Amino acid sequence: MSAAGKTTVSKIIAKRLDVKAIGGGEILREIAKERGYNPEGEDWWDTDEGMKFLKEREGNLEFDKLADIKMRNKIKAGDIVVTSYTAPWIIDSGFKVWLSASAVTRAKRMAKRDKTDIEKSEDVVKIRDVENLKLYKELYNIDLNNDTTPFDMVVDTEGKTPDEIADIILSRFYSQGKNK
Repeated sequence: MSAAGKTTVSKIIAKRLDVKAIGGGEILREIAKERGYNPEGEDWWDTDEGMKFLKEREGNLEFDKLADIKMRNKIKAGDIVVTSYTAPWIIDSGFKVWLSASAVTRAKRMAKRDKTDIEKSEDVVKIRDVENLKLYKELYNIDLNNDTTPFDMVVDTEGKTPDEIADIILSRFYSQGKNK
């Protein structure tokens, strides 16, 4: 879910593996830019403009379908670390990790990252959670709240640093021989 640590941890892992890190959000940003938005900054999704795009996107599932096609092609090319809400369910290959954290922890992380107050971040987390749950249920019948079956592991990120989380993931990755 939002602010669980996906982007931060993926960048650490990509650096350690000497591969590129990309996120599903990057492709959606390209689409947003094509539609006249200015999707700059890591916290763009949490801005009023980012929320407006999410609302527009909600009414047109083609945004996400196009992004998923582009993402699938990048994943098939290999040697990449990806953050994506849908890839674990729509791509068979890869080592898949779900990062979990409470809504309170995620809001605190978001507030720190975006240099905003905790109350605003709590509201943003609630909105994004509801919108994402609804979107991916409608788009692919994915239950983000309850279905972790496509994942090789689930990591509770509460009380852990991003480097500790990366260590946990890479330890399992290498122990399962997923180093290709």
